Amino acid sequence: MIEHQPKLALGPVLYYWPKEQLLDFYDRISAAPLDIIYLGETVCSKRHALNTADWLALAERLSTTGKEIILSTMALLEAESELKTLRRLCENGRFTVEANDMGAVRLLSERKTPFVLGTGINVYSDQTLRFLAGLGAKRWVMPVELSRQTLATIQAGRPEGVETEVFAYGRMPLAYSARCFTARYHNLPKDDCQYRCLDDPEGLTLSTREGQPFLTLNGIQTQSAQASNLLPELAELQELNVDVMRISPQAENTEAVIETFAACLRGEREPLEAARALNAALPYGACDGYWRGQAGLRQVADLG
Repeated sequence: MIEHQPKLALGPVLYYWPKEQLLDFYDRISAAPLDIIYLGETVCSKRHALNTADWLALAERLSTTGKEIILSTMALLEAESELKTLRRLCENGRFTVEANDMGAVRLLSERKTPFVLGTGINVYSDQTLRFLAGLGAKRWVMPVELSRQTLATIQAGRPEGVETEVFAYGRMPLAYSARCFTARYHNLPKDDCQYRCLDDPEGLTLSTREGQPFLTLNGIQTQSAQASNLLPELAELQELNVDVMRISPQAENTEAVIETFAACLRGEREPLEAARALNAALPYGACDGYWRGQAGLRQVADLG
Protein backbone atom coordinates (compact mmCIF):
# COMPACT_ATOMS: atom_id res chain seq x y z
CA MET A 1 0.00 0.00 0.00
CA ILE A 2 1.35 3.44 -0.90
CA GLU A 3 1.83 5.62 2.21
CA HIS A 4 1.09 8.95 0.51
CA GLN A 5 -2.18 8.13 -1.20
CA PRO A 6 -2.94 10.45 -4.12
CA LYS A 7 -6.57 11.16 -4.88
CA LEU A 8 -7.97 10.07 -8.23
CA ALA A 9 -9.64 12.66 -10.46
CA LEU A 10 -11.51 12.51 -13.75
CA GLY A 11 -10.82 15.54 -15.92
CA PRO A 12 -13.45 17.27 -18.08
CA VAL A 13 -14.49 15.60 -21.33
CA LEU A 14 -12.37 17.29 -24.00
CA TYR A 15 -14.38 16.09 -27.01
CA TYR A 16 -17.80 16.88 -28.47
CA TRP A 17 -20.19 14.10 -27.52
CA PRO A 18 -23.98 14.14 -27.98
CA LYS A 19 -26.06 14.92 -24.90
CA GLU A 20 -27.23 11.33 -24.48
CA GLN A 21 -23.68 10.02 -24.62
CA LEU A 22 -22.48 12.57 -22.06
CA LEU A 23 -25.29 11.87 -19.61
CA ASP A 24 -24.91 8.11 -19.98
CA PHE A 25 -21.17 8.44 -19.44
CA TYR A 26 -21.59 10.37 -16.20
CA ASP A 27 -24.32 8.01 -14.99
CA ARG A 28 -21.80 5.17 -15.28
CA ILE A 29 -18.95 7.22 -13.84
CA SER A 30 -20.99 8.16 -10.77
CA ALA A 31 -20.24 4.75 -9.27
CA ALA A 32 -16.54 4.72 -10.21
CA PRO A 33 -13.82 4.85 -7.52
CA LEU A 34 -13.04 8.54 -8.02
CA ASP A 35 -12.44 11.30 -5.51
CA ILE A 36 -12.88 14.26 -7.87
CA ILE A 37 -14.85 14.89 -11.07
CA TYR A 38 -14.30 17.94 -13.27
CA LEU A 39 -17.28 19.02 -15.36
CA GLY A 40 -17.79 21.49 -18.17
CA GLU A 41 -16.84 22.54 -21.69
CA THR A 42 -13.21 23.66 -21.86
CA VAL A 43 -12.52 23.67 -25.63
CA CYS A 44 -15.27 25.29 -27.73
CA SER A 45 -18.46 27.17 -26.87
CA LYS A 46 -20.16 25.82 -30.01
CA ARG A 47 -20.21 22.46 -28.26
CA HIS A 48 -23.47 22.97 -26.43
CA ALA A 49 -24.86 19.48 -25.96
CA LEU A 50 -25.15 20.60 -22.34
CA ASN A 51 -25.69 24.26 -21.48
CA THR A 52 -24.55 25.94 -18.27
CA ALA A 53 -27.76 25.05 -16.44
CA ASP A 54 -27.36 21.41 -17.51
CA TRP A 55 -23.78 21.30 -16.20
CA LEU A 56 -24.86 22.81 -12.89
CA ALA A 57 -27.69 20.31 -12.56
CA LEU A 58 -25.31 17.45 -13.37
CA ALA A 59 -22.88 18.76 -10.77
CA GLU A 60 -25.64 18.73 -8.15
CA ARG A 61 -26.59 15.18 -9.05
CA LEU A 62 -23.03 13.86 -8.96
CA SER A 63 -22.29 15.67 -5.70
CA THR A 64 -24.68 13.28 -3.94
CA THR A 65 -22.14 10.48 -4.55
CA GLY A 66 -19.71 12.10 -2.10
CA LYS A 67 -17.20 13.05 -4.78
CA GLU A 68 -15.70 16.53 -5.05
CA ILE A 69 -17.26 18.23 -8.08
CA ILE A 70 -15.38 21.01 -9.85
CA LEU A 71 -16.64 23.19 -12.71
CA SER A 72 -14.08 23.77 -15.47
CA THR A 73 -13.92 26.94 -17.57
CA MET A 74 -12.87 27.35 -21.19
CA ALA A 75 -9.22 27.93 -22.08
CA LEU A 76 -9.74 30.39 -24.94
CA LEU A 77 -12.55 32.94 -24.82
CA GLU A 78 -13.40 35.06 -27.86
CA ALA A 79 -16.98 36.35 -27.48
CA GLU A 80 -19.15 38.18 -24.99
CA SER A 81 -21.42 35.13 -24.70
CA GLU A 82 -18.42 33.11 -23.52
CA LEU A 83 -17.63 35.78 -20.93
CA LYS A 84 -21.20 35.59 -19.63
CA THR A 85 -20.84 31.83 -19.19
CA LEU A 86 -17.51 32.34 -17.43
CA ARG A 87 -19.05 34.85 -15.03
CA ARG A 88 -21.94 32.51 -14.26
CA LEU A 89 -19.57 29.65 -13.47
CA CYS A 90 -17.34 31.83 -11.30
CA GLU A 91 -20.37 33.16 -9.42
CA ASN A 92 -22.13 29.79 -8.97
CA GLY A 93 -21.61 29.95 -5.19
CA ARG A 94 -21.75 26.18 -4.77
CA PHE A 95 -18.88 24.41 -6.53
CA THR A 96 -15.15 25.06 -6.82
CA VAL A 97 -14.07 26.29 -10.25
CA GLU A 98 -11.11 25.16 -12.32
CA ALA A 99 -9.72 28.27 -14.01
CA ASN A 100 -8.26 27.64 -17.47
CA ASP A 101 -7.46 31.24 -18.37
CA MET A 102 -6.33 34.32 -16.46
CA GLY A 103 -9.72 35.98 -16.89
CA ALA A 104 -11.22 33.28 -14.70
CA VAL A 105 -8.38 33.73 -12.21
CA ARG A 106 -9.17 37.45 -11.99
CA LEU A 107 -12.91 36.94 -11.47
CA LEU A 108 -12.38 34.28 -8.81
CA SER A 109 -9.70 36.28 -7.06
CA GLU A 110 -11.96 39.34 -6.92
CA ARG A 111 -14.63 37.19 -5.28
CA LYS A 112 -12.03 35.77 -2.87
CA THR A 113 -13.12 32.30 -3.94
CA PRO A 114 -10.51 29.49 -3.78
CA PHE A 115 -9.99 27.83 -7.17
CA VAL A 116 -8.02 25.23 -9.10
CA LEU A 117 -5.45 26.16 -11.75
CA GLY A 118 -6.23 23.96 -14.76
CA THR A 119 -4.13 22.74 -17.67
CA GLY A 120 -4.81 26.02 -19.49
CA ILE A 121 -2.70 27.99 -16.96
CA ASN A 122 1.07 27.78 -17.40
CA VAL A 123 2.82 27.35 -14.06
CA TYR A 124 6.50 26.78 -14.71
CA SER A 125 8.03 27.80 -11.38
CA ASP A 126 7.36 27.88 -7.66
CA GLN A 127 7.48 31.70 -7.83
CA THR A 128 4.53 31.71 -10.24
CA LEU A 129 2.70 29.21 -8.07
CA ARG A 130 3.21 31.34 -4.97
CA PHE A 131 1.88 34.40 -6.81
CA LEU A 132 -1.24 32.55 -7.95
CA ALA A 133 -1.72 30.99 -4.52
CA GLY A 134 -1.84 34.55 -3.20
CA LEU A 135 -4.76 35.17 -5.55
CA GLY A 136 -6.64 32.14 -4.20
CA ALA A 137 -5.34 29.03 -6.00
CA LYS A 138 -5.73 25.96 -3.79
CA ARG A 139 -4.58 23.37 -6.36
CA TRP A 140 -2.58 23.46 -9.58
CA VAL A 141 -2.37 21.02 -12.46
CA MET A 142 1.19 20.61 -13.70
CA PRO A 143 1.57 21.53 -17.40
CA VAL A 144 1.90 18.28 -19.33
CA GLU A 145 5.18 19.34 -20.97
CA LEU A 146 7.08 19.65 -17.69
CA SER A 147 9.44 16.95 -16.42
CA ARG A 148 9.67 15.18 -13.10
CA GLN A 149 12.82 17.19 -12.36
CA THR A 150 10.93 20.46 -12.83
CA LEU A 151 8.08 19.15 -10.68
CA ALA A 152 10.54 18.26 -7.91
CA THR A 153 11.89 21.83 -7.99
CA ILE A 154 8.41 23.35 -7.85
CA GLN A 155 7.34 20.98 -5.10
CA ALA A 156 10.31 22.05 -2.99
CA GLY A 157 9.02 25.64 -3.06
CA ARG A 158 5.30 24.89 -3.17
CA PRO A 159 3.22 27.18 -0.94
CA GLU A 160 1.65 25.60 2.10
CA GLY A 161 -1.94 24.51 1.57
CA VAL A 162 -1.70 24.19 -2.23
CA GLU A 163 -2.28 20.74 -3.75
CA THR A 164 -0.48 19.39 -6.80
CA GLU A 165 -2.33 17.51 -9.54
CA VAL A 166 -0.65 15.62 -12.38
CA PHE A 167 -2.19 14.69 -15.74
CA ALA A 168 -1.61 10.95 -15.39
CA TYR A 169 -3.54 9.36 -18.26
CA GLY A 170 -4.99 10.38 -21.61
CA ARG A 171 -4.22 12.35 -24.75
CA MET A 172 -2.34 15.42 -23.58
CA PRO A 173 -3.81 18.89 -24.28
CA LEU A 174 -0.92 20.71 -25.94
CA ALA A 175 -2.17 23.96 -27.50
CA TYR A 176 -5.18 26.07 -28.46
CA SER A 177 -5.76 28.24 -31.51
CA ALA A 178 -8.35 30.79 -32.63
CA ARG A 179 -8.66 28.65 -35.77
CA CYS A 180 -10.67 25.42 -35.78
CA PHE A 181 -8.54 22.64 -37.22
CA THR A 182 -11.49 20.27 -37.57
CA ALA A 183 -13.50 22.78 -39.63
CA ARG A 184 -10.46 23.50 -41.78
CA TYR A 185 -9.95 19.78 -42.40
CA HIS A 186 -13.51 19.58 -43.72
CA ASN A 187 -13.09 22.79 -45.80
CA LEU A 188 -15.61 24.63 -43.65
CA PRO A 189 -15.39 28.07 -42.03
CA LYS A 190 -15.18 28.07 -38.25
CA ASP A 191 -18.48 29.94 -37.92
CA ASP A 192 -20.25 27.31 -40.03
CA CYS A 193 -18.44 24.18 -38.87
CA GLN A 194 -21.65 22.11 -38.98
CA TYR A 195 -20.53 20.60 -35.66
CA ARG A 196 -18.25 18.16 -37.44
CA CYS A 197 -16.47 17.37 -34.16
CA LEU A 198 -19.47 15.15 -33.41
CA ASP A 199 -18.17 12.78 -36.10
CA ASP A 200 -14.92 12.20 -34.22
CA PRO A 201 -15.53 11.30 -30.55
CA GLU A 202 -11.77 11.18 -29.90
CA GLY A 203 -10.63 13.80 -32.43
CA LEU A 204 -8.81 13.49 -35.77
CA THR A 205 -5.42 11.80 -35.85
CA LEU A 206 -2.66 13.66 -37.68
CA SER A 207 0.27 11.55 -38.92
CA THR A 208 3.70 12.48 -40.21
CA ARG A 209 4.70 11.89 -43.85
CA GLU A 210 6.23 8.64 -42.66
CA GLY A 211 2.83 7.54 -41.36
CA GLN A 212 3.60 7.89 -37.65
CA PRO A 213 0.63 9.13 -35.57
CA PHE A 214 1.76 12.48 -34.23
CA LEU A 215 -1.07 14.73 -33.03
CA THR A 216 -4.82 14.71 -32.48
CA LEU A 217 -6.87 17.60 -33.86
CA ASN A 218 -9.79 18.36 -31.56
CA GLY A 219 -11.49 21.49 -32.85
CA ILE A 220 -9.35 24.43 -31.73
CA GLN A 221 -7.34 22.16 -29.43
CA THR A 222 -4.23 20.18 -30.37
CA GLN A 223 -3.57 17.00 -28.40
CA SER A 224 -1.00 14.25 -28.50
CA ALA A 225 -1.86 11.19 -30.59
CA GLN A 226 -0.34 8.90 -27.98
CA ALA A 227 -1.87 8.73 -24.54
CA SER A 228 0.27 9.77 -21.62
CA ASN A 229 0.35 6.98 -19.05
CA LEU A 230 2.20 7.70 -15.81
CA LEU A 231 0.90 4.67 -13.95
CA PRO A 232 4.40 3.07 -14.00
CA GLU A 233 5.64 6.18 -12.16
CA LEU A 234 3.21 5.71 -9.26
CA ALA A 235 5.93 5.28 -6.63
CA GLU A 236 7.79 8.35 -7.91
CA LEU A 237 4.59 10.42 -7.91
CA GLN A 238 4.13 9.40 -4.29
CA GLU A 239 7.70 10.36 -3.43
CA LEU A 240 7.11 13.77 -5.01
CA ASN A 241 4.03 14.25 -2.80
CA VAL A 242 1.61 14.54 -5.70
CA ASP A 243 -1.88 14.94 -4.25
CA VAL A 244 -4.09 14.18 -7.26
CA MET A 245 -3.72 12.01 -10.37
CA ARG A 246 -5.94 13.03 -13.30
CA ILE A 247 -7.43 10.65 -15.86
CA SER A 248 -8.70 12.32 -19.02
CA PRO A 249 -11.95 10.79 -20.36
CA GLN A 250 -11.87 8.92 -23.66
CA ALA A 251 -14.77 7.55 -25.71
CA GLU A 252 -13.86 3.96 -24.84
CA ASN A 253 -12.55 2.14 -21.74
CA THR A 254 -12.49 5.08 -19.34
CA GLU A 255 -14.14 3.02 -16.59
CA ALA A 256 -11.53 0.29 -17.03
CA VAL A 257 -8.73 2.87 -16.77
CA ILE A 258 -10.21 4.27 -13.56
CA GLU A 259 -10.59 0.81 -12.03
CA THR A 260 -7.00 -0.03 -12.98
CA PHE A 261 -5.56 3.11 -11.39
CA ALA A 262 -7.71 2.60 -8.29
CA ALA A 263 -6.58 -1.02 -7.94
CA CYS A 264 -2.94 0.09 -8.09
CA LEU A 265 -3.57 2.78 -5.48
CA ARG A 266 -5.13 0.14 -3.23
CA GLY A 267 -2.08 -2.08 -3.73
CA GLU A 268 -4.09 -4.81 -5.46
CA ARG A 269 -2.24 -4.60 -8.79
CA GLU A 270 1.35 -3.99 -9.75
CA PRO A 271 1.67 -0.70 -11.71
CA LEU A 272 3.97 -2.01 -14.46
CA GLU A 273 1.73 -4.98 -15.21
CA ALA A 274 -1.38 -2.79 -15.11
CA ALA A 275 0.22 -0.20 -17.41
CA ARG A 276 1.10 -2.89 -19.96
CA ALA A 277 -2.53 -4.00 -20.03
CA LEU A 278 -3.79 -0.44 -20.51
CA ASN A 279 -1.25 0.38 -23.21
CA ALA A 280 -2.17 -2.72 -25.19
CA ALA A 281 -5.65 -1.27 -25.73
CA LEU A 282 -4.42 2.11 -26.99
CA PRO A 283 -4.71 2.61 -30.77
CA TYR A 284 -1.46 4.63 -31.01
CA GLY A 285 0.37 3.53 -27.91
CA ALA A 286 1.46 5.38 -24.81
CA CYS A 287 4.09 8.00 -24.07
CA ASP A 288 6.01 9.37 -21.10
CA GLY A 289 8.68 11.47 -22.81
CA TYR A 290 7.80 14.81 -21.25
CA TRP A 291 7.83 13.32 -17.76
CA ARG A 292 11.38 12.08 -18.38
CA GLY A 293 12.61 15.32 -19.94
CA GLN A 294 12.60 14.01 -23.51
CA ALA A 295 10.46 14.33 -26.64
CA GLY A 296 6.85 14.10 -25.51
CA LEU A 297 5.76 11.36 -27.92
CA ARG A 298 8.43 8.92 -26.75
CA GLN A 299 7.76 5.92 -24.53
CA VAL A 300 10.90 5.85 -22.40
CA ALA A 301 10.04 3.55 -19.53
CA ASP A 302 10.79 -0.11 -20.16
CA LEU A 303 7.57 -1.92 -19.28
CA GLY A 304 9.05 -5.33 -20.04
